[in-house]
Amino acid sequence: MKSARTSIIVGIALMVSGFLLLLDLLGYLDSAALVWPLFFAAAGVVFVVVFFRSRGNWWAAIPGSVFLGLASVILVTQLWPGRAGTWAGAFLFLFMGAGFGAVYLRERANWWALIPAGVMLTLALVVTLPQSWQGMPVAAVLLLGLAATFAGLSLVPVQAGPGLAWPAASRVGSAESARMKWPLIPAAVLAVLGVVFAVQATALLTASEFFVPVFLVLAGVALLVYAFRHRSGGRHGVRGA
Repeated sequence: MKSARTSIIVGIALMVSGFLLLLDLLGYLDSAALVWPLFFAAAGVVFVVVFFRSRGNWWAAIPGSVFLGLASVILVTQLWPGRAGTWAGAFLFLFMGAGFGAVYLRERANWWALIPAGVMLTLALVVTLPQSWQGMPVAAVLLLGLAATFAGLSLVPVQAGPGLAWPAASRVGSAESARMKWPLIPAAVLAVLGVVFAVQATALLTASEFFVPVFLVLAGVALLVYAFRHRSGGRHGVRGA
C-alpha cells in the first residue's frame, strides 16, 4: 500500500514536470520562474502527506502550510506582478491559518492552535486593506480581529487532558468538556482598544476625550454578560443535582 502511494505521488510529480517542460519548449511558459514555487509546493505536499498518514503527525500541518503559502506568494507575484502582487502576502497568512486550524481539527486537545489561526487570518485581512487605510483603521481591524479570536476561543469546548486542571473560576461545563472563560479578558481589552482606534479613525470622536466613557460602557456590558452566564450555569447545576 505504501509503495503504491509513493508510486502515485512520484508519477504525478513526473507528469507535472514533463508538462511544464513541454510548455517551456513551446514558448507558452517560462519554467525557470516556477522552480522555487514548485520546490516549496513539493516540500509542502510532503508534510501534508505526513500529516494525513498518522493522527500523531498533527505538527506536520504547520510546516506544510508555510511551504504551500510561500509557493503561492511567489507564484502570484510572478504571474500577476501588478496590483495582485501587493496583497500576495495574504496567501501566506491564509495557508498558515489553515494549517493551525488543521492542527486543532486533527486533535481537539490542541486548542491553543486556534490562537495563531485567528492571528494569521486577521493578518491576511490586514494585508488586503487599501493603502488609504494605513494608520488607525489598520490598527482597529487588527485589534478587533484579535478580539474576535479570543472571543471565539471562549466558545470552543476543550477536552481536559491528564495534565490540565480546570480551575472552578475559569471553566464552564463538565469536567470532560469545558469552555474556558479566561479568553474573555484579552477579548474585552482588545475589543475596547479596537473600538477606540476605529472611532478615532472615523474622525468623529477623539480617543482622549471618550476613552473612559466607552471603556466604562463596554466593561459594564462585559460584567452583565458574565453575571448572566454565571447565574444560568448555577441554575443548570441545581437542576442537574
